[in-house]
Amino acid sequence: MAGTPFITIRDLSVRFATPGGDVDAVKDLDLDIDRGETVALVGESGSGKSVTALSILQLLPYPVASHPTGSILVDGEEMIGADEATLARIRGRRIAMVFQEPMSSLNPLHNIEKQITETLILHKGLARVAARARALELLHLVGLSEAEKRLTAYPHQLSGGQRQRVMIAMALANEPDLLIADEPTTALDVTVQAQILTLLGDLKDKLGMALLLITHDLGIVRHMADKVAVMTNGEIVEEGPVADVFSRPRHDYTRHLLAAEPKAKPARPLESAEVIMEASDVKVWFPIKRGVFKRTVDHIKAVDGISLKLRAGRTLGVVGESGSGKTTLGLALLRLEGARGTVSFGPHRLSEMSQRAVRPLRREMQMVFQDPYSSLSPRMSVAQIVGEGLKVHDIAPDPADRAELIDAALSEVGIDPGAKNRYPHEFSGGQRQRIAIARVLVLKPRLIILDEPTSALDMSVQAQIVDLLREIQDRHGLAYLFISHDLKVVRALADEVLVIKDGKMVEFGAADHIFENPETPYTKALMAAAFDLAVTEGGIVSQ
Repeated sequence: MAGTPFITIRDLSVRFATPGGDVDAVKDLDLDIDRGETVALVGESGSGKSVTALSILQLLPYPVASHPTGSILVDGEEMIGADEATLARIRGRRIAMVFQEPMSSLNPLHNIEKQITETLILHKGLARVAARARALELLHLVGLSEAEKRLTAYPHQLSGGQRQRVMIAMALANEPDLLIADEPTTALDVTVQAQILTLLGDLKDKLGMALLLITHDLGIVRHMADKVAVMTNGEIVEEGPVADVFSRPRHDYTRHLLAAEPKAKPARPLESAEVIMEASDVKVWFPIKRGVFKRTVDHIKAVDGISLKLRAGRTLGVVGESGSGKTTLGLALLRLEGARGTVSFGPHRLSEMSQRAVRPLRREMQMVFQDPYSSLSPRMSVAQIVGEGLKVHDIAPDPADRAELIDAALSEVGIDPGAKNRYPHEFSGGQRQRIAIARVLVLKPRLIILDEPTSALDMSVQAQIVDLLREIQDRHGLAYLFISHDLKVVRALADEVLVIKDGKMVEFGAADHIFENPETPYTKALMAAAFDLAVTEGGIVSQ
């Protein structure tokens, strides 16, 4: 019937049976997706977005998951309770899905050609030669450079953006009526994010397909969606055209999400702040060896001649795309990666000291890593994780004194000390990152290197972590080296910004100047991608 939505969801509930009892992940949800329409499903982690999307394709772990109520119609055909033949006809053919993490979604044992042609052979019955030709055509369609060579590559040989393009090519292989994109740009650099979003928009228009975009990034929603549905605690609390919802939000939770973006802070004087660490002409070159005798024929110049100063109570933001050398620079400054050049920490010339001599200084130079899910040992309680550094550096040998320091560190980052005997899996992503920060703070360092500490977090949790880092810095006069590809977060924290490309410094200066008047084409491109700006010959202007 004309005017009938392609997807009609009514009264959908999703319940998971767990050892601790039943959990209702989605409650009484209604949602329509029209042909050719882009619908954004937004909300924080755990709100039920991905569970809703997986329900459409019936990909939840049944029978652990169940639908106490609800109906999901795909072009009038019921999905809940459908037989395997019906689901096989819908999955991949009429509805395809691009998952959040392409590295875990692609088979590491198969090359790209096999993974794309497999779906063409299965669903379209193409011969292998025809399937290969179609796979190559799809890689060209999604804008993958050197597509012919990429066919024989394995997932680990591609960058994050290239893997995501391969996932999109696989999803488009059967020209679906609906593409579900689950956080398709979360782990990508801002410039690659912009490329992927532009690609999805272009493909949607070219193929006439609908798009269900699952995200917590409201900037993406503004840029891409026709309609937005806001989810929290398994329910849609607000829905409507993007312009209406963003300009006149009715629900408190929607207003909370819109206000959650980290805000820039006022500029602070730099000259009066004490220099804690100074680095000059730092180089990290990895040799490329070839031949029977493994002779060095060239080098990968991960960091190539970078100089900087880190000041007490101030933040230096280091930005650039993946592979630019940001993390390698941070590791080199802490003597966790071999490097040439001069690095001084206060009166100590780290670059001339042995690892043994550096060890007592490590309590004053700490690092918070990117992924709070993998940086905390799942076999250790929170108390053991936070207290590990105290043991290593022989601080507070008395158990009572140590427990007091652990409790104080947890309280400072907003974690209830009463939860210190729980394990990491019992905490949310934001709470885990707070625990990782507490593990560092308990040692009372002077310098903290923060490597993408907010990239895996929802926007509202990002804002909370940014506020927490600011408060801690002001309270203790800490120096931060803040590594990130999220320029909105960098703008909220940094006093100075260092832009890196291919291991070299591209631009350096006060944060206000870098963000408002970038000088190099590369920095301008980063800013344009991050803040949805247009690059002109005269500079950058708002779109």
